[in-house]
Amino acid sequence: MKKSDFIANRLREIFLNGYWIANTNYRDQLKSINWKQAVHQVGDLNTIAALTYHINYYLAGILTVFNGGLLEIKDQYSFDLPPIHSAADWNKLAAELFNNASVFAIAVENMKEEKFDEVFVNEKYGTYLRNIEAVIEHSYYHLGQIVLIKKLILATGK
Repeated sequence: MKKSDFIANRLREIFLNGYWIANTNYRDQLKSINWKQAVHQVGDLNTIAALTYHINYYLAGILTVFNGGLLEIKDQYSFDLPPIHSAADWNKLAAELFNNASVFAIAVENMKEEKFDEVFVNEKYGTYLRNIEAVIEHSYYHLGQIVLIKKLILATGK
């Protein structure tokens, strides 16, 4: 299997349809969350909506680079979630995440093998491979948080 296919499949596993590593994925977890649960604050934890926005923010920003644009994302803005006031707002955010994840996986799948070893924007950011792997690891980290926050919310009957 080509590296590009392997990595694209890992991305699809975490976001869209996989169960291999975490026995769940973003789509599986978010499909049963209503908008009030998505914005429900548990203690000082991030909300599910904020975590969803955060991951999507990075996917969208890196996709811009994949498409020849500049790297304009900044950590300080990665939790600047626009207000969620309705099911439509929540569904739009979740749909954006799934769309960006799908496009991201396709972009990785179509990468030439040598691209993975190229510098990503600036040497201080490492290679394309390092950044794509960071997206996967970062996404698993926050998926775990979403699973736990969801359990806490459901335990309170919200």
